[in-house]
Amino acid sequence: MSTTTPAPRWAPLTVEQVAGLLGAADARWWLSGGAALDRWLGAPIRERENIDVSTIPSDLDTVLAALPPTFSAWVPDGTALIPIADAAEDAELQPVLIHDDDADAWVLRVNVEDGSRRAWMYRRDARLQLPWEQVVLDVDGVPTGAPEVQLLWKCFSPRPEDDADKDAVVPRLSDEARAWWEQQLLRIHPHSSWTIPVRSPMFPARPSWNRPAR
Repeated sequence: MSTTTPAPRWAPLTVEQVAGLLGAADARWWLSGGAALDRWLGAPIRERENIDVSTIPSDLDTVLAALPPTFSAWVPDGTALIPIADAAEDAELQPVLIHDDDADAWVLRVNVEDGSRRAWMYRRDARLQLPWEQVVLDVDGVPTGAPEVQLLWKCFSPRPEDDADKDAVVPRLSDEARAWWEQQLLRIHPHSSWTIPVRSPMFPARPSWNRPAR
C-alpha cells in the first residue's frame, strides 16, 4: 500500500456495487447522506461527487475487511490523510475514505456513527437515541438511512446543495417523519437556517443566528 496521499479524484461506486461488496458482511452498515436520499426518493436529486455509507465503531473493521484487497482505507490526520493502519490508537477514525488503488480514485466514504447493537445515537447530541428500525430502512433490499435522519445531519451548517436535498425530500416525508424532523431541528439545532420556516410563533426566527462568527 502506498503511503503517499492519492490524488483527489473521485469515481464513486454505485449503490449496487456497494451492496454487492457489503451485503454479505456480518456488520451493520447503511447508505447515508445524499445516496440515502436518492435511494429513498427513487431518483437522483442532483449529481453527487461521492457516495457515503455509515457503520458503527464495533463493525468498522468488518466493513473494511469486506472490501477488495486493492482498496485502501485512509483517515484524516490534521489537514492530511494517512493510511488507517498508521492512525494513532486513540484517533477518531472519521470519516474513513476508501481508495481504489488500481483505478487511482476515491470510491467510497465510510462514516462511523455512534450506536450499539440495540440502538443508534446521534453523534452531535447523545440525548437523541432511536431504535435501528427507525433509523435504517430497507429500500429494495439495500439498508438505507431514513430521510428525516439524513436531513438532521445536513441541517447543522447547510450548503446550497443541502438546501436542494431538503427541498426535494421534505415534501415527500410522511406527516409523522416531518413532525419528528422539525422537532429535532428546534431541539438540537435551533441555530440552523432551516429552523426559520418551522419555528413556532412563541420562538420567532432570528436571521442573525445564521451569520458567520466574526
